[in-house]
Amino acid sequence: MPKQTTDVDRLVGLRITALRKARGLSQTALGTAVGVTFQQVQKYEKGQNRVGAGRLREIARLLEVPVAAFFEDDDAPNELQGRSPDVFGFLSAQGAIEVLRAYASIEDDDLRRDLLAIVRTAARMDKKAKPAEIQLDA
Repeated sequence: MPKQTTDVDRLVGLRITALRKARGLSQTALGTAVGVTFQQVQKYEKGQNRVGAGRLREIARLLEVPVAAFFEDDDAPNELQGRSPDVFGFLSAQGAIEVLRAYASIEDDDLRRDLLAIVRTAARMDKKAKPAEIQLDA
């Protein structure tokens, strides 16, 4: 009977996805570089298949991160614990990497500050709209 994947396998997969996208690599490019198909990369990223230690080391090398970047950091100071999974979860959201790249490419500090204000306003408006939607459906 094959071994079942675990929450750790899914966490590793989530982080592979986020780091791969941050580097601008496709699943095909990553797979080719480590000697697997893009379908296998998909399975790693979804946590359906476990990533072997040697292959994870090679993925970390290609993505220019330490192997530890794929795991929770329980040794971090209390104020930092739990932040990495949130960041990686955010980075896996549809379009998040593209938004960050576009934002980082803006050189004018005033324009960046204005854009950030617009995004924060939109987020507040979205939060206010959701409870009303729920009340209408009830």
